[in-house]
Parts: sequence; C-alpha cells; structure tokens
Amino acid sequence: MRAVTLTRMNSDVWLSVLSNPWTRFALIVVVALIVAAFLRRLFYASVRRLTRHRPTVAAMLAKGRGPMDLIIPLTALLLAFRAAPDDPSRWLGGIEHLVGVGLIGAMTWFLVGCVGALEAAVTRFNPIDAEDNLRARRVQTQVRVLSRTAMVIIILLGFAVVLMTFPAVRQFGASLLASAGLAGLAVGLAAKPVLANLIAGVQIAITQPIRIDDVVIIEQQWGRVEEITGTYVVVRIWDERRLIVPLQYFIENPFENWTRTSSQILGSVFLWFDYSLDLKPLRAELERLVKDAPEWDGRVCVLQVVETNDKAMQLRALVSSSNSGRSWDLRCRVREGLIAFVQRHSPECLPRVRADVEEMASS
Repeated sequence: MRAVTLTRMNSDVWLSVLSNPWTRFALIVVVALIVAAFLRRLFYASVRRLTRHRPTVAAMLAKGRGPMDLIIPLTALLLAFRAAPDDPSRWLGGIEHLVGVGLIGAMTWFLVGCVGALEAAVTRFNPIDAEDNLRARRVQTQVRVLSRTAMVIIILLGFAVVLMTFPAVRQFGASLLASAGLAGLAVGLAAKPVLANLIAGVQIAITQPIRIDDVVIIEQQWGRVEEITGTYVVVRIWDERRLIVPLQYFIENPFENWTRTSSQILGSVFLWFDYSLDLKPLRAELERLVKDAPEWDGRVCVLQVVETNDKAMQLRALVSSSNSGRSWDLRCRVREGLIAFVQRHSPECLPRVRADVEEMASS
C-alpha cells in the first residue's frame, strides 16, 4: 500500500513537472541536441562511405566539416525554439535570434569552404609545372578568378541576410528604397572601384587576357603572373619583386603578353660590325652555337643585316626557344659566342671610330 502511494506521488510529481511549459521546452532542447549529435555521426559515416572513390567531393566536405559541426545543432535548436513558451521579457527571442545569426554565418562559412575546396581540387588536377601548360593555366585562371568572385558574393550575401534579420535595418532599407534616387547614386559612386574590379575579374575569367604563370610586360617591367585575386593581380618581376596591379588595369590599358597562345618565342640579338666582316663563317658559327645550346628548340636560326650607317652595319641574330626564360639565356649565349668568334678571327672588324688624318703643308 505504501509502495503504491509512493509511486502515485512520484507520478504526480512528474506530471506537475511536465505540465510546466519551461520544463517541456528544456526537455525538447535536450532531445533536439541529442538527435542532432546522432544525425551528425550518421551524416559523416554516410559521407565517408559515399565519397570513398570521389576525392573532390571528399575534399569539399572536409573543408566544410567545421561549419557542419555548427549547422546541424544550430538547426536543431531553431526547430526546438518553435515549441518555446511565451516570454514576456523577450530574452528567449534574443537567444533565438542569436542562434539564427550563427546558423547564417555557419552556412556562409560552409559555402565559402566548398568553393575553396573545389578550387584546390581543380588546381591539383591541372598542374602548371609541365612544359606545355597552356590548358592548365587557362583552367586555373578561370577557376581562381571565379572562385574568388564567388567567395566575395557569398560573404556579401551572408552579411546582407544577417543584417536583414534586424528589424531596424529592414526599416532603414525600406526608407532607403523610398528615397533611393540620391542615396543609390552615392552608394553606386562609392562602390564603383569594388564593382569595377569584380566585373573585371569576371571578364578576365571569361576572355582570359592573362592567365596564371603568363609572362607579361607591365609598366616596362618583365614578370610572371603569380596570383589572381578578386581585386588585383600579383606579378612576380624577374628580380623577385612583386608588382600589384588592379584587375581593372588589364581591361583598360594595353600590355604585352608573351604567352597568350603559346610559350614559344623568338629572341633577337643585335650587334654592330665593320663592313669588311665576312658573314658566311659568322652564320656557320651561329648555327653551331644554337645546335650546342639546350635552350634552342630547332625552329628558327637566322643572321641578317638589318641596319647600316656610315660607320658600320648592324646584324640581327634571330633564334627561337620554347619559353621566354630559355630565350633570354639563349640570347645571352649567342651574343657572347658571336662576339668571341669575331674577336678571335676578325678583330679588325669590331666597331671602332676611324678618322683620316692628312698632313697639310704649312702655309
């Protein structure tokens, strides 16, 4: 009889506890977090099995593991808040709003991570350290520029969605739309550099006037395109300095691109010699030099007289290489070799200042 009474008392206590709306809400939150933990473990187990032979998808999900650890429990909490009791003090609404902001931030983080993982995967499958890397440079440039642009857009949209969750900001936006003329013009002028660079980035990704690892001449500087971001390009100059150029520059200004369609290039060497120099042995020496040079690709080897004046003639040796770096080394090799050949065999034909001096009888 006493046991029955105790059981009835315990059941009454539990019923009274469960009848409290705050207690029910707390139990719902606990259950939601437990279910979220179970779903998280189930999700990762399923993903590991499905992406075992898909490294790209696996890399994207690995990048998104951090935000996913937040998205699942935050989503469960938001669903649990639907069963929350009325709160006259509104502190519960503030917590719910904070959880919603956190969920938006986590989803933005997840999307940015997925875009970065996709970019890394494409870069890994298209390396640019090969000899013929034109296709790889084209793909890397498109993916890198578009991914940077997508990241900026995702972050801006996420920030805008967070701001729109605040009633005061929504009212401010409505008032701006009501008087959008002058305000919109001012905002457009202020954001012009940012928008211009974003649009230029999309144009560069589609038309590709430059690519990663392109050899370019900008502001009379020779260098290689090292990095393309969402707003600027980093050019590695030959002396290891870095030239930072806005994206819009490549749309609005002319520049030289030595690897636009191919990395093959012609290099020229200009030399001045006397008219008495025999060109036949010099041409044979040029052919010998380039055949012994590992930088020569076997396409072009020409020696021509391209200029004359009253003192000497100018010769141009035209040779070809597979890329600009090798072309520079080949030009130096040819220049040194031809000068040394003339010094050994015809030193009298080297450029010099001559004057005819006549003795005049004194008057």
